[in-house]
Amino acid sequence: MSGREKGGFWVGAAAALFYPVTYLARRVYEGGERVPREGGALLVMNHVSHMDPAVDAVFVHRQKRVPRFLGKSSLVDTPIFGRIFVGAGSIPVYRGSSSAGDSLRAAHQALRDGKVVVIYPEGTITKDPNGWPKRSYTGVARLALGSDVPVIPIARWGTNEILDFYHKKLRLIPRKTITHRVGEPVDLSAYRGQEPTAAVLREVTELLMDRVTDLLAEIRGEQPPAKKPEPADGE
Repeated sequence: MSGREKGGFWVGAAAALFYPVTYLARRVYEGGERVPREGGALLVMNHVSHMDPAVDAVFVHRQKRVPRFLGKSSLVDTPIFGRIFVGAGSIPVYRGSSSAGDSLRAAHQALRDGKVVVIYPEGTITKDPNGWPKRSYTGVARLALGSDVPVIPIARWGTNEILDFYHKKLRLIPRKTITHRVGEPVDLSAYRGQEPTAAVLREVTELLMDRVTDLLAEIRGEQPPAKKPEPADGE
């Protein structure tokens, strides 16, 4: 693929909405060339702010790809953003319902069709006061093991210093820096072909999120906690 992946009207609408948001901060992209310029790829990311989808979408778009997000089904009902979310090809997740499996099947199909899928395995914004990833849901492992595509860990930091809805904080001054750091694709060959038991799915999930956490620690220049905070609900 020599040029940019084609997106269509709704991707253009998302770009018109999201690109100005990224101008609120300085942007640092490290390892962006590791995002494949063609073919399917699963991007595994941490989640620290409601601002994340906007800046992550722009980051992927700047790598000449169109991101398809796996996101909470409640996003579909959000004014304006919900229409763009669905129109741009993202996939609502109906967790805890009979439709939950449909989300994974749709994500598998997108990967088979050569699309880039972005997933936040934590399922929601971490409430850890220091912003470290929490124990995550195993849907990311099901996607990673069930699709023969590169699985790429990416850490992003800085959005939480700008927008924090949980504590009703918006901080634009002084201007912040948002950093994306992309890791090498994770080698999952030791797990492929195994029965996807709960233990295997948990181990792969932890492996992927450990890679994301390591990248986040590099950005922050800090050591992560030995134990992941805030276990995911329902596990």
